[in-house]
Amino acid sequence: MGEALTFRYTIDGDDFTRAGEASSSVKNKLKQLGLDSDVIRKVAIAMYEGEINMVIHADGGEITVTVADSGITMVLADTGPGIPDVGQAMQEGWSTARAEVRSLGFGAGMGLPNMKKYTDEMQIDTVIGKGTTITMKVYI
Repeated sequence: MGEALTFRYTIDGDDFTRAGEASSSVKNKLKQLGLDSDVIRKVAIAMYEGEINMVIHADGGEITVTVADSGITMVLADTGPGIPDVGQAMQEGWSTARAEVRSLGFGAGMGLPNMKKYTDEMQIDTVIGKGTTITMKVYI
């Protein structure tokens, strides 16, 4: 591949009609690059989960995806409320999603666990009242 490719997306908060557009776009771009379908699937799932979390909890944010020879790095940055207890948030089924969000079929508490499950590296940097940045990597 040579030079790394970078894609940037702005995620709107509370807009469930457009949630998933960024991960779908990345999935299509990775297919065009001819990457392995397993790599594409992992990236699409992890990024979708992160994108939905940004819509539900953080009033949106920015996603930067870098495709390099070694792997795909996704940086999801928001200025939301932060995650008070990362350990608790990583437990399957734990969610702080509002009832109306759950009624739409979101907020089941699988976002962060699935993000970790489908990536080779994941780091969460969060500051209460300032926001959260999650960096994920899937090796090629």
